[in-house]
Amino acid sequence: METLWFCLVAFMIAGYVILDGFDLGAGVIHLLAARTDRERRQVLASIGPVWDGNEVWLLAAGGTLFFAFPHVYASAFSGFYLPLMIVLWLLIFRGLGIEFRSHINSPVWTPVWDAAFSIASLLLAVFFGAALGNVIRGVPLDERREFFLPLWTHFQPAVEVGILDWYTIATGVLSLAALTMHGGLWVALKTDGDLAARAAAIARRAGWATLGMTALVTALSFSLQPRIGSNFAAHPWGAVFPVMAMAGLAGALWIASERIRFLASSLFLAGMLASAAFGIFPYVLLSITPDRHLTVYNAAAGAYGLGIGLWWWFPGMALATAYAVFLFRRFGGKVQVG
Repeated sequence: METLWFCLVAFMIAGYVILDGFDLGAGVIHLLAARTDRERRQVLASIGPVWDGNEVWLLAAGGTLFFAFPHVYASAFSGFYLPLMIVLWLLIFRGLGIEFRSHINSPVWTPVWDAAFSIASLLLAVFFGAALGNVIRGVPLDERREFFLPLWTHFQPAVEVGILDWYTIATGVLSLAALTMHGGLWVALKTDGDLAARAAAIARRAGWATLGMTALVTALSFSLQPRIGSNFAAHPWGAVFPVMAMAGLAGALWIASERIRFLASSLFLAGMLASAAFGIFPYVLLSITPDRHLTVYNAAAGAYGLGIGLWWWFPGMALATAYAVFLFRRFGGKVQVG
């Protein structure tokens, strides 16, 4: 039961990254691909009907983590208090940028909110990647399995670590490159003309950067966290996840169809997150101090509660998935503004 819930939490996080990831990527390229106000409105229209629904998956993932692994939720949300507050403010400014830019037709007002949308999206992509890097690297859990991390210390991934070090910065850059590619492919899929061409070009360049950063971060991860190599050596079938990621990245770079390129990018993100989850299992929160890790067994809720929770989780997710499918089908095709 604990393993099942670990998989469900990983599924929820992957769903959020894939769905809200193209929103973030669209924000990153908002000022790069769009040259006129009409093109910027096209970028916003491409995510307008779905962006707030996509962010619900973040809340659902947090709720699932709280229900299934309350000890991890308590430890992580207190230890990562500072970056979580930063992420909260970035989410707020990103939403304000989307909603407020068109309220006043002004040469000052509109560019300010365009910049807020783009900068918040870029920083969120970096912070989410750095967060994953912290989980893989480990945190300094004490004897009560609690911790607190400053934003940075000496930028070394050992001893007195911070949120940011050379490893977590690398994972943040990988996240930025991957989500820029993902968002660029989405904008290219949903728009036309010069805007779509520029978005596709940005996505291709970001894809090559993603390829290089994936190789670097993979090598660093295996070197820094021996658990990953042990898991893949003990269970060779887990190689299906990195193969899935590489197949997705290859498709995003070389397949001609806009729709298939975007789906291939989604496959890459899912494969990378599944590889990370497989690599650290059964740990949910690794500690840089030996024997203080939080695992799916010592951090999970009671077996009875986990069993009852399935009766609520599956119907709820079925409704959420059905709504998402309806929404994307209802607002399918190229966006038009006018």
